[in-house]
Amino acid sequence: MDRRIQKSRQAIMDAFMKLMSEQDFENITINQIAEEANVNRGTVYLHFADKYDLRDQCTDAHMNELIRNCMPEEKGQLTSKAALLRTFEYLQRHASFYSIMLTSRGNPIFRNRMEAVLQQSVSEHLDSIGLDRTLYKDITVQFLVSAGVGLLEWWITRSMPYPASVMVEQFWRLLERVQLQVPDEGHKKVWE
Repeated sequence: MDRRIQKSRQAIMDAFMKLMSEQDFENITINQIAEEANVNRGTVYLHFADKYDLRDQCTDAHMNELIRNCMPEEKGQLTSKAALLRTFEYLQRHASFYSIMLTSRGNPIFRNRMEAVLQQSVSEHLDSIGLDRTLYKDITVQFLVSAGVGLLEWWITRSMPYPASVMVEQFWRLLERVQLQVPDEGHKKVWE
């Protein structure tokens, strides 16, 4: 991609994020985005179909970067303490974006996308370890995803009151306590 085109595109995305930090998504207009990015309306439309496309592309770009930087390469190897720590540290470095997207009223798109990514990863992980027969996979996936996303959301929206390392240690301990409740010793635990 040409540098000027890339620079304009990034300016538009940055302007959009700045406006998202100041007002509800539904109130943002293409004119405001263009003015903030110091481009004309036509330039915005060259890159994005509308503000919904802009929001979706921002979300996808950040989610892809999160996955690329934090998720393990091997399918079925969902997590370890090291992977969780990488994730929390990555979120901490990019806190402004995640804080805006998780606290933006009327815009659950980002949270839903994060949940979908985690649901797929957790499901693949459970398939790889052989989930305890007494547990329903869909319930287990929903429980783990809700806990993980809820904890990340709580941490980010409260301005990260604890360091990433403390969050990982606490989350890991909670996961260990949950797996202690699994009665069937013939199957692998959810987190190993």
